[in-house]
Amino acid sequence: MNRHSLYMEFGREEWAALRDHTPLPLTKEEFERLKGLNDQIPFQEADQIYHPITRLINLYVAASQQLHRSSVAFTGSREAKTPFIIGIAGSVAVGKSTAARLLQLLLSRWTNHRNVDLVTTDGFLHPNRVLQERGLMKKKGFPESYDIKRLLQFLTEVKAGKPEVAAPVYSHLVYDVVPGRQQIVRNPDILIVEGINVLQVNKEARVFVSDFFDFSIYLDADERDIKRWYIERFRMLRDSAFRDPQSYFHRYATLTEEQSVQTATEIWNEINAVNLRENILPSKGRARLLLQKGSNHEIRKVLLRK
Repeated sequence: MNRHSLYMEFGREEWAALRDHTPLPLTKEEFERLKGLNDQIPFQEADQIYHPITRLINLYVAASQQLHRSSVAFTGSREAKTPFIIGIAGSVAVGKSTAARLLQLLLSRWTNHRNVDLVTTDGFLHPNRVLQERGLMKKKGFPESYDIKRLLQFLTEVKAGKPEVAAPVYSHLVYDVVPGRQQIVRNPDILIVEGINVLQVNKEARVFVSDFFDFSIYLDADERDIKRWYIERFRMLRDSAFRDPQSYFHRYATLTEEQSVQTATEIWNEINAVNLRENILPSKGRARLLLQKGSNHEIRKVLLRK
């Protein structure tokens, strides 16, 4: 462990030891159902990496709950508990969705925070109609493509302990926000907010999305690996979801293998790589926990902010 930096650094074995003999409350079948497309992380990743993370977060949540009880005792108020909010950030194709779902399930099996909700920021993208009007369709996922005011309002209401808060829903099939569909968040013990933009800072804003987080995680990997994973995922989608006539990307279903690689590479180079370098990667240092992935998808190093 490196003790001479802003972060405490742990190798896999060092980090795995921190689970402290607590049994993993997860079966292999549950784990396989959680994994995203082309996410090839092995089952031991849940035990060696994510299990200790949930033990650490459990300590943070317990401290937060005790602070709330102390505050209530001091003020005599009857304010509703404040949900503990976790932000998960990182590039497209780095494995955020799998990490978020895995943490949601594992955290829900601790007795003092059974109610764990997960919201992705995709639902807070401006609808395609608005993006087209503003000439932003090729900048989908960039900071300017999100309805930040709506996202901040959502987080404000959740953090204030409002009994029910609605979040918009996004469909990856039609590549757009679904009109009229909502996800209702009902004052959870923990809320996980997953999205590429959640740690980004707008210099013109007075309030940032990350201001609402009690804990934040950044999934990191070498850009060459992320690019390869993105291309592999694109090829798999060509043979699955893109074949659905309702898919926004149905036109790609007929691409040859060579054309698929070329198209995915162009999309990566022109859009995703630019967003990663300009907006996502610079936010990495704002995370409390960094998970550095190797070329085989496994976490090889964990860094915890001191």
